[in-house]
Amino acid sequence: MLKKMLILMFGLFLAVAFMDSTCFAKSKGNDKKGKFTYRQIYKKCKARGEIDKPKPLFNPSDKTQKQWQRIFDKKRFKKLGCEQEWAGLSEDDLENIHAYLRKGAADSPTPAKCQ
Repeated sequence: MLKKMLILMFGLFLAVAFMDSTCFAKSKGNDKKGKFTYRQIYKKCKARGEIDKPKPLFNPSDKTQKQWQRIFDKKRFKKLGCEQEWAGLSEDDLENIHAYLRKGAADSPTPAKCQ
């Protein structure tokens, strides 16, 4: 009985040890604030006259979580348009927007279908 318990404990230890650390990572940013800020970028951009519509160029579901991660890691906001507005954002704003886009990404449990 003790031997079975030790084997079970060791197996559980190995399972936990080999799990991906992202399972335990706490999500940064506030997705609700991120949604608001993301929309505000394009409203300001429209008011400035750079774009025709005040809607964001991309829905969160247009890219996967990994694609959004790559854009935010490398700070390649040129692809998203409205460079001037993106350049003026704080790190907190960027984390919030990233949380919103990651939450609604194409491969997330709840992809955002519309804006």
